[in-house]
Amino acid sequence: MQAKFRIAGAAMAFALTAGAVSLSAQEDLTKLPPIPDDYTPELTEWGEPDLRGRWPIDHLNGLPFQRTEEQGNRVFLNEEELAERQARIDRLAGRYEAEDSEDKIGQGHWVEMGVVNRRTSLLVEPANGRLPEMTEEGKRRSAEMRSSWRREQDFDWLTDFDSWDRCITRGLPASMMPMMYNNGLRIFQAPGLVAIQMEMIHEVRIIPTDGRATVPSQIRNWIGESRGYWEDKNTLVVETDHFRPGPSATNIVTSGSPPENDSPISTEAKLTERFTMTGPDSIIYESHWEDPVIFTAPWGTRLDWKRDSTYEFYEYACHEGNVQPRNYITASRAERAQEAAGNTGSSD
Repeated sequence: MQAKFRIAGAAMAFALTAGAVSLSAQEDLTKLPPIPDDYTPELTEWGEPDLRGRWPIDHLNGLPFQRTEEQGNRVFLNEEELAERQARIDRLAGRYEAEDSEDKIGQGHWVEMGVVNRRTSLLVEPANGRLPEMTEEGKRRSAEMRSSWRREQDFDWLTDFDSWDRCITRGLPASMMPMMYNNGLRIFQAPGLVAIQMEMIHEVRIIPTDGRATVPSQIRNWIGESRGYWEDKNTLVVETDHFRPGPSATNIVTSGSPPENDSPISTEAKLTERFTMTGPDSIIYESHWEDPVIFTAPWGTRLDWKRDSTYEFYEYACHEGNVQPRNYITASRAERAQEAAGNTGSSD
């Protein structure tokens, strides 16, 4: 069970920044170095690997979720692509100072750009680094999804918004992927328990590691029901199911994800994650997503985490000040009324 999503048995470690990865022309851009297995982490007072701390993934913002078709099975950028990514991130990161110089506040003050990463995509499974095709049922459910992220849609009621629009949840596995802002993750531990606080929405994942049975199948949660166990000397394995199904359960919405981010969830969905400590301030995070009702094949991601004890979590007052659903509905109704009036006038 544990080995089934070691993607094609491949080794999957990678350096965080372009400067840390120097690839010669002879090196294979389709291969990742092996995950280090020689690190022995400090233990908690009760004898488990100590993962506690702040692990923001903001440095990965700007690394695409999936590859372009042209990049094929390459897990690393070539030199030309690397230069293009560096220029893009530099340009976007420069918006903050540009806005300050004009005494303005816009996307430059909102979007947190990461550092340049030589990886082609967060996705490593399948080998082409792209989401598998949806099943016919998946496509049907995807078409039913309602969200402010869609390009063409009317808004009439709260059911026209997804769970993230409504400040309920970003869902899983999306919440474990980088976004333009609020990328903080913080791990707490107690005997038989691991908790992961997510800055976005301020949800906390509760992960028992004491071997307890899961909940009855009738219970379904937005971020599922998790159970964890320790593997070897440095790895936490977490299996999550019991997801709440529905057309507005989750949107991936990270750089390079599908345009409309319409990824519904079925009751058969299962997420398997591995948190492997590779150094005192580094974790390799792997995820494997299975939902045979929605996707024709499983898919998985690989992220390198680095500890940042200085990262601050601030209040995420999303629901309290969430006036946007009303604004969307009011604007959408007004726009349609205006169009109807215009059509009526032109027919007279």
